Amino acid sequence: MSIVKEFREFAVKGNMIDLAVGVIIGGAFGKIVDSLVKDIIMPLITMITGGGVDFTQKFIVLGDNPNQLESLDQLTKAGINVLTYGNFLTILLNFVILAWVVFLMVKAINRMRQKQEAAPAPAATPEDIELLREIRDELKKR
Repeated sequence: MSIVKEFREFAVKGNMIDLAVGVIIGGAFGKIVDSLVKDIIMPLITMITGGGVDFTQKFIVLGDNPNQLESLDQLTKAGINVLTYGNFLTILLNFVILAWVVFLMVKAINRMRQKQEAAPAPAATPEDIELLREIRDELKKR
């Protein structure tokens, strides 16, 4: 079997196509969730907390600061070693919020799926019980 033929067989397998579709849909869904967090949830949290959820400007200067620079941008441009823990905290907080939103969305989707599933059919009555009921009904008629 030629390598081209093997590659074609590999590339058009159902699993590979399903995986490609999943990656594309996942990327689009990721953008939707990211927008939901960034454009809707974070502004609400910022409003509730009074604007104190952006920690990107929190840092610690490691080493000498001869010119007494105070902004992170100036320190970075001057080549001074800076520990920017605030950026990490902001990204961590965004991740936790994003994970919570995804969890709630999956929970809602699962709840909708459970409602759509048909209620299980009642168990069939055993034959002997059915026969006894018929006998009872006949006796009542007499």
